[in-house]
Amino acid sequence: MSDPIKDFDIENPDLPKAIKKGALTSGGYPYEEDLDDDRYEEEMHELQKQLVLLQDHVLRTQERIAIIFEGRDAAGKGGTIKRYLENLNPRYNFIAALPKPNSREATQWYFQRYIDWLPAGGEQVLFDRSWYNRAGVEPVMGFCTREQTEHFLGEAPLFEERLTKDGIRLFKFWLSIGREEQLKRFHDRRHDPLKTWKLSPVDLEALGKWEAYSAARDEMLRRTDSAHAPWTVILTNDKKRGRLNMIRCVLSRIDYAGRDEKAIGEIDHQLVMSAPQFLAWNREQ
Repeated sequence: MSDPIKDFDIENPDLPKAIKKGALTSGGYPYEEDLDDDRYEEEMHELQKQLVLLQDHVLRTQERIAIIFEGRDAAGKGGTIKRYLENLNPRYNFIAALPKPNSREATQWYFQRYIDWLPAGGEQVLFDRSWYNRAGVEPVMGFCTREQTEHFLGEAPLFEERLTKDGIRLFKFWLSIGREEQLKRFHDRRHDPLKTWKLSPVDLEALGKWEAYSAARDEMLRRTDSAHAPWTVILTNDKKRGRLNMIRCVLSRIDYAGRDEKAIGEIDHQLVMSAPQFLAWNREQ
């Protein structure tokens, strides 16, 4: 199968028809149309009401929730986080989106700078990328050595085991998009003046490293999926379905007062998979 990047010019305002036509179903995505807007808003409204009830539960019980969002550039991490937090109190619900480490941080224990962002009692922290940079963007872009990545892959499950043993509820999501869908979203960003800030030089350089990112992702999922901190993979070519299913995954795993199974709805298992399920499914595509 030819790589669509060959026909792609991000500076050309006209997106190739083949990329536009194949975007939604790229990468084996099972739906041929986006979710209807009215249905999406109705379901999202019900889920956000449940998130408010979850917030009350977390405050009352002093639970700690940390949610990690990983995925390729343009996979929908930021938009999903925005809708999750949209109606929650910003005093207790935070985004952690750390920049690259400064010269001092670069000499610290790798996990050290993330520790201050872990939740206290009554808080939820959503990581827009996380310590898993060391398993993805850093090795692919040459920002760390193979030895550093290898050390990280051994340490991450141990680090996360300590977090969960201390009582932190840790959710790890990989948002997965197809090749053509990523190109379409990059093109939209380049030619929408309200979205150009989302494109960085690293994003553009990464366009030609699809296979390297795939290999890094697969190794990360294999080696850091664990019983205490499992990965959940969500196919997000349709952002709306992706957001709804991500929220459902969190709500379905926590028992809180007022939990309404009908309002939460069913998780779409065509789109939501465990790490082993995704790796097996992906080999068949």
